[in-house]
Amino acid sequence: MSTTATDCCANPKEKLLSVEQGRERILQAVHTVTATEVLHLTAALGRVLAKPVVSTIDVPPFANSAMDGYAVRSQDCADSVQAELSVTGSSFAGAPFAGAVATGQCVRIMTGAVVPDGADTIIMQEHVERNAERVTFSWKHVVAGQHVRYAGEDTRCGDTVLGSGIKLGAAETGLLASVGVSEVSVSRRLRVAFFSTGDELASIGTPLAAGQIYDSNRYALHGMLAKPAIEYYDLGVIPDQRAAVREAFQQAAEVADLVLTSGGVSVGEADYVTETLGELGEINFWRMAMKPGKPLAFGQLDDAVFFGLPGNPVSTMVTFYLFVLPAIRKMTGETPRDPLLVQARCAVDLKKAPGRMEFQRGILQRGKDGSLSVSTTGMQGSHLLTSMSRANCFIHLPAASAGTQAGEWVTVQPFSDFD
Repeated sequence: MSTTATDCCANPKEKLLSVEQGRERILQAVHTVTATEVLHLTAALGRVLAKPVVSTIDVPPFANSAMDGYAVRSQDCADSVQAELSVTGSSFAGAPFAGAVATGQCVRIMTGAVVPDGADTIIMQEHVERNAERVTFSWKHVVAGQHVRYAGEDTRCGDTVLGSGIKLGAAETGLLASVGVSEVSVSRRLRVAFFSTGDELASIGTPLAAGQIYDSNRYALHGMLAKPAIEYYDLGVIPDQRAAVREAFQQAAEVADLVLTSGGVSVGEADYVTETLGELGEINFWRMAMKPGKPLAFGQLDDAVFFGLPGNPVSTMVTFYLFVLPAIRKMTGETPRDPLLVQARCAVDLKKAPGRMEFQRGILQRGKDGSLSVSTTGMQGSHLLTSMSRANCFIHLPAASAGTQAGEWVTVQPFSDFD
């Protein structure tokens, strides 16, 4: 197949696509992988839930104490300045009191233990004076129902505990365990193949020849793809040879749902890549109104989604986070969400020319007064990986912006949003 009519890189006069337009087109084009597998909870961390989970029990299953203290009848304390009760037994976690609390009685109780029949309130042990088998306490420490955790307070039988599309973290697996669920249905791992192209690239561990550089992009992609919901295939560095490039694309399309390459997406670069993509797939070449990362290729290789990312290492990472990651989330069945953006005071002046939206690398910090401020990592060249290593966020500077002065508010996207 040939490239589609939307070939913005081939025609510099074409209007650049905004980040939002590019992301919207991508999300409209990709589809969720429907295959699922059943995993034990211990193996499901980081995976995306494929089916809702409905609780078959109440949690907690019984009323229990939130404090160490004494289980009492609140009506025994209602009209007296100081209550005095006899201790008739004890209730421990896993060893409940067998009887019922009668008028004038109380039961020693520990956190998590069953509240005995007849009792409806817990008095903290710090508010009680005990003398042998009798306790006294002031009525001012008694509010009916205090420190009692009621049956079904967290989850009721029949409740949908988690819906499909939820990525399972520590809290989610703990929640599922609390309702007795041991296995869950999750989306199968997304298969991603990636490689770099170019005779100028050398793999680490080999000496550099004249004019060569080490391939860092594959290692950055490896780090960004190392997630429980992804199964990835690193196909290495592919030389600028027609047969080698064609074989790499065919191999990638056979094994993967998603194929990623870095480099060769600007006009005039990597002719074999462009030629092969045109033959094997349906590819759009877009010019994005962003910096870094203007050139972006997106399309289809057989049944696989294809992204051709820019070759500069920072551009590779920025375009991955802004375009590939949202596609991965949709393909794995994760519930869509908007990016996490916060406002912070800019600590320094930031230079920018109007025209393209910029994603400058920044360091987000919280001051002693609790306010957020952000500073730059320094030089912002798209070849400077040190700027990504020092950063913990992107500073979003709108396309129309001509820069920002120190003290002004800016929009910041923490790197934690990309987990």
